[in-house]
Amino acid sequence: MQIIIFGSPGVGKGTQAKILASKLSIAHISTGDILREAIKNKTELGLKAKAIVDHGELVPDDIMGGIIRDVLKQDRCKNGFILDGFPRTIAQAHLLETILAELGAAKKFLIKLDADDNIIINRITNRMVCSSCGNILIKNEVTENFQCPVCKSMNSYVRRKDDDEEVIKRRLKVYHETTAPVFNFYNGKAVVIEIDGTQSIDEVTKNILDRMDRS
Repeated sequence: MQIIIFGSPGVGKGTQAKILASKLSIAHISTGDILREAIKNKTELGLKAKAIVDHGELVPDDIMGGIIRDVLKQDRCKNGFILDGFPRTIAQAHLLETILAELGAAKKFLIKLDADDNIIINRITNRMVCSSCGNILIKNEVTENFQCPVCKSMNSYVRRKDDDEEVIKRRLKVYHETTAPVFNFYNGKAVVIEIDGTQSIDEVTKNILDRMDRS
C-alpha cells in the first residue's frame, strides 16, 4: 500500500499521516524528518543536503529524491508507507513515479484534504506547538504553567515564526501555483480520495478509512 497525503499548509496532513500510519501498520515518511535524519546520520546524500541547507538554499529535487528512494527501500516500508510532504511540484511527482516503479506494483492512494484558505489562515494563526515533541494545540487550550499532554513538558508551547498571517498567505499562494497541479497529475495514476479537512480529526480519519475500504 502506497499512500500520498496531500493538501495545503495547515490542513492537517501531518496529524492524519501519523494516525493512518499507526492504524494501517505502515511507515509514516515525513520528508522533513527524513531529511533531518539523513543530515544527522551523515549519509552521502545527507552531507550534500547539509551543505546546501547551511547556505540557506532549498535541497534540489535529485538529492531529495535520492533520500526518499533510500528510505522507501528500507525494511520499515516493505508493508507500505504514507508519504507526507512530497511531491510538491510536477517535477517531483515525475521523480516519485520513477521511484515507485522501481519498488514494484502496489495499490496507490492519493488522499487530498480540502479546506478554504480563510479557515487555514485562522487555524494556523491560532495554533501553538510543543517545542519538545511537536504536538499542536489551539492557543486558548494552552494556559499558564501548562503541561504538554503528550510529552509532559512544562511551558513548552510556542508560536512558530512561520505561523504569521502574511507568511501563511505566501505559503498558500505557492501551494496554489506549484503544488495544487500535482493533484491533477495523479488522476488515473492512483485511487484519489478527497476529504473535507475542516472536520474534527476523528471524523477526517474515519472518512479516509471508509473511503479506502470502499476503493
